[in-house]
Amino acid sequence: MTAPAMNEFLLSAKNLSVRFGGVLAVNDVSFDVKQGEVFTLIGPNGAGKTTVFNLISRIYTPTSGEITYLGKKLTDQAPHNIAELGIARTFQNIELFEHATVLHNLLIGGHTHRKTGFWSEVFFTPKTMKAEIEAREKAEKIIDFLDLQHYRDSLVAGLPYGVRKVVEMGRALCTEPKLLLLDEPSSGLNVEETDDMAFWIQDIKNELGITVLMVEHDMSLVSKVSDRVVAMNQGAVLAMGTPREVQNDPGVIEAYLGSIDDVSSLRRSA
Repeated sequence: MTAPAMNEFLLSAKNLSVRFGGVLAVNDVSFDVKQGEVFTLIGPNGAGKTTVFNLISRIYTPTSGEITYLGKKLTDQAPHNIAELGIARTFQNIELFEHATVLHNLLIGGHTHRKTGFWSEVFFTPKTMKAEIEAREKAEKIIDFLDLQHYRDSLVAGLPYGVRKVVEMGRALCTEPKLLLLDEPSSGLNVEETDDMAFWIQDIKNELGITVLMVEHDMSLVSKVSDRVVAMNQGAVLAMGTPREVQNDPGVIEAYLGSIDDVSSLRRSA
C-alpha cells in the first residue's frame, strides 16, 4: 500500500455521532488528521474524547457518520482488523501482561503481522524461525529507541508506573503502525516523566514518521507536542486549530480552561 503524501489526510471523521440510550455521547464531530502530525483531542471529563477513540478502534460503532483511514471506511472493518490496517493504541489504564518481561510484551505486539500458519508454528519450521528472528530484531530496536535496555528482561509487574507507560507505547510501536492512538499518555506521570513522554512523542513523529492522534488533559504536554488541537465539550467540537488558536477561543476558555493561568499554560514554547 502506498503511503499518502504529507499534505493528504491519513484519517477523516465526518459527522460522527453515537448515542447510548438517551445520552448523545458524541454529537456531529468532524475532523481530519494529516499524515505526519500530532493531532490532539482535549476537553473536560465526559466531553466524548475517549468515545471518539473507541469509535476509531471499532470498540463502538457510530450511530451516524463515518470514519475513513487511507481511503477505507473503518466502519466497514471488524475490530480485530484495525491493527493489521496500521492503527495501534495505548490505553489510559495500562493493559500489559504483568507476569511477562518487557521483551515478551513487545514481541506480542510484533505478532500482529505474523503470516505463519498453525502447523508452521507447532513444528517451528524455518519460515517460523525466520519470522521469530525478525520479530525479535524489531522489538530490540524499539527497546533501544525508548531506552528500555535496563528493563528488557524485567517482569512488568515490578516496574515503576512511568516505565510501564513507555512499555505499553513500545508494544504499540512493535505493530509498525502508521497511526498511533495515545489515550492520556501523561496520566499518572510526574512532571519529569511527562517531559520524557513529550520527548518520546516528538521522536515517534520526527524519527519514526508515525502520525499521532492523542487524547490528553495535560496542557503543557499538549502545547509541547501538538501540531493541531480539537477542543470538545459535551460531545461536540468547540474549536479546532493550533494550540495558540484554541487557547484564545472564548468558548474553550469558558468550558474547559476556566482560568487565565490555565490558558497561559497552553502557550507553545518558542
